[in-house]
Amino acid sequence: MQDEQQKYQGPGESRANGQTPADNRVSGAPAPGQQRAAGGSGNSRPGGGRSGGRGRSGREDRPGGYSMKDDRLGGPDGVTAEALPETVEVIGVSFRHAGKVYWFAPGGARFEMGSSVVVETSRGMEIARVSVPNKTVRGADIVPPLRTVVRAATEDDMARQARNRELENEAAVVFREKVALHRLEMNLVAVEYTFDNAKLLFYYTAETRVDFRELVKDLASVFKTRIELRQIGIRDEAKMMGGIGVCGRALCCSSFLSDFVQVSIKMAKEQNFSLNSTKISGACGRLMCCLRYEHESYEEAVKTTPPNGAYVSTADGNGTIIETRPLAQTVRVRLENKPETPKLYRCDEVTVIRRSKHE
Repeated sequence: MQDEQQKYQGPGESRANGQTPADNRVSGAPAPGQQRAAGGSGNSRPGGGRSGGRGRSGREDRPGGYSMKDDRLGGPDGVTAEALPETVEVIGVSFRHAGKVYWFAPGGARFEMGSSVVVETSRGMEIARVSVPNKTVRGADIVPPLRTVVRAATEDDMARQARNRELENEAAVVFREKVALHRLEMNLVAVEYTFDNAKLLFYYTAETRVDFRELVKDLASVFKTRIELRQIGIRDEAKMMGGIGVCGRALCCSSFLSDFVQVSIKMAKEQNFSLNSTKISGACGRLMCCLRYEHESYEEAVKTTPPNGAYVSTADGNGTIIETRPLAQTVRVRLENKPETPKLYRCDEVTVIRRSKHE
């Protein structure tokens, strides 16, 4: 993370389009089309879910799409732009494992990485884990307002958090029973209580639009708190559920990726992967996130690697390239005088005569 590029977002700024701009500012405003319903306050409405795996962001959850946004931003103002000094001390916290990092003012206290703190968000009081300890950044890099940590989490706070996890398991059982009772096609992914129990959130997936007005009323009558139902996409489902990838390791999105990266089929082509969808798709059914990891290296290597099918000259005669290895900077050439035994050459050992047989 480079300070000159990073914008430190505090819980105050919101954007309506649900996008994460290139400068790493994060947005927590509900996006247009986002499926969301609240119970217990008289403003529940039909779900806005759509087929095709649309998640909270209101955009299709496809390779290169937008990830699920967190609504913890917003709320009362903290440190405003006018009050920011030249340098500001901040800490980074996350609310989920491998979740996004949000920035708060430490309020003069020192926090170690991995410690728990209580912070105030638009959802109320919540417990977060410190993922970046105290650091000093330029005031110009802060996206105000920047809020202050309420306190370090106490034993009572942690006990309450553990109790909330138990309540979430109980809520999941009730939710499934109510869904079956109302005969709705909804698959529960996760349940989340806010720290102060003021809100209960259910994350689910569905193939079609779901009218859950009656379901929300039933849930509100059972739990006596504000209810929110959120439809998420299949990439977000994989991130929340976790699992094992084809490589045998834990899914990248659930273990260390804080946000989904843009992935395209072009990346698979440049890395000479088979374009068989079963070979390049992850557990979610979308293109594997890891296709992005070496993409820039491949892009640079491809620039200095002759393409497949190029007619080249070598020290052993002329021939046609039948295989390229961009990272190794080697090509395999089928020589005209020895076509039965293709030979491996370094890229700097061949000279391109024609880049394709059609030239």
